[in-house]
Amino acid sequence: MKLISQYAQVMFTTLALFSVSATIQASDSIGDAGAGERKAALCSECHGDDGNSDNPDYPRLAGQYAGYIVKQVKDFKNGHRLGNDSVAVMLNYDEDIRDIGTYFSQQKMRGTVTKPNQALLASGETLYRQGNAKSGVYGCINCHGEKGKGMAENVTTFPVIGGQHRDYLVKQLKEFRQGTRTNDPGGMMTGVAKKMTDAEINAVAEYLSAQL
Repeated sequence: MKLISQYAQVMFTTLALFSVSATIQASDSIGDAGAGERKAALCSECHGDDGNSDNPDYPRLAGQYAGYIVKQVKDFKNGHRLGNDSVAVMLNYDEDIRDIGTYFSQQKMRGTVTKPNQALLASGETLYRQGNAKSGVYGCINCHGEKGKGMAENVTTFPVIGGQHRDYLVKQLKEFRQGTRTNDPGGMMTGVAKKMTDAEINAVAEYLSAQL
């Protein structure tokens, strides 16, 4: 009964966040992609010209929801998220942030940088789809969609994570688990990550990194 109650609470929070995200006005996240391409030159050294970063220290932004990118940049600027994104704090105008986010959102993700570990793919997919009922780990697919490609363009609360760098995903999950990253809506990722073992984190990151 306790496990069912935990799942019900997560589902309620998820549905509430879906509702909030779906009501975000387009002007809050959608900008001019053409202008964004020029402005994104500031980001190219770390994230690549088209958002396909080759360095696992920096996330791949190609195909990411514009609204999610906008939120993360603002979180860096406001100190709600800590990290090494020094360029984000240099963006002073919301219009610039929206333009850059829109440009990256319209780019296509290229092939994975690292070769997937075949031994981990199956267990990672099972965890992604089903979670772990014994430990209370919620299935990632419920928020991040099939193959980690997100739920819908107007539901930017939950980012696209399929095809992301494996090492970057591992790092973020461990930061959520440790409490050093806390800008997840409703503490959802923190709650899930705290129940994950290192082996589970590595497996699900392996699976997601192979999804293009």
